[in-house]
Parts: sequence; C-alpha cells; structure tokens
Amino acid sequence: MSISFLHSRGTESPIRIPAIGLDLFVRMPPAASGGAFCLIETINAPGKGPPRHRHAEAEIFRVLEGRYLYEADGRRFYAEAGDVVSIPGGVEHGFVNVMNAPARQYILIDPALDAEAFFTELAGTMRDGMPDTAALNAFGVKWGVEFLGPPLSPLDLPTE
Repeated sequence: MSISFLHSRGTESPIRIPAIGLDLFVRMPPAASGGAFCLIETINAPGKGPPRHRHAEAEIFRVLEGRYLYEADGRRFYAEAGDVVSIPGGVEHGFVNVMNAPARQYILIDPALDAEAFFTELAGTMRDGMPDTAALNAFGVKWGVEFLGPPLSPLDLPTE
C-alpha cells in the first residue's frame, strides 16, 4: 500500500442526508491510499444515526465529540469522545448520537469505498425522508450493503 500526500483542510461543503441527521466530509478518498482505505468525518444530529446495516468493509470509528450508542452483532454499548470502536466486515451494526447536541467522529473504511459517490447517491435515495427497507436494499445492491432495520433509538439500552 502506498499513501499519497494529502492535506484535507476541512473547508469543503458536507454531503448532507437530513433523513438520518448526517453531515459527512470525505477526508481521504480511496485514491490517496491506492484503494486500501478511505477516511470520512461525520457529524450526527441529536438522536440520529444510520439504519442498521452490514457490508463487507470493516470500519474503525474514532469518536471526536459527543456520545454514541453503538450496536454490533446485537451487543449495545456506549462510546464517547476519545473512544475507538472497530467493526469487522460482515457484522450487522448501527449507532445513534445520544446527546442533545451534534456528535462527531472519524471513520476509517477498509478496504476503501468511494464514499463521495456512495453517500451522494444515498442522499438522493433519502431526499424525501427515510425510505422503506426494500427501497434501501435496492440501493444497497449496487454498493454491497444490506439494510437490516431502523436506526437505533437514543432510548435503546446498552447490553454491556
């Protein structure tokens, strides 16, 4: 693997998906790592997160601000600023911001996903709000993502 020089200044406009309360920045596109990984920054609105899902890519989350409730393979746990959570590829997972303010995290995706194309297309799929599972899975077929249920709720309780 080779890493190209990159300086992500953080001044670009986010990819916005209001239906799941997401603002997303691609901080390191796949080309910068020869396709090995990509790095995104997410800002999640209070009480918001993605639908439960699974995909072949592994993800490593670094919580920068706030507190999240994560679920991975049915286990629920909290992660807050400074915590790192790794989710292996193929594992059903989801998370939700449990704070009353936006929460922020970096996510490393391995192997790389064309995050800009994926999340831009997802924003189009969700432009009228949260579609049903069948519509999400129709989108997911192209990207190798299976959507498995609704987003977590901040009222869900951890299991550990």
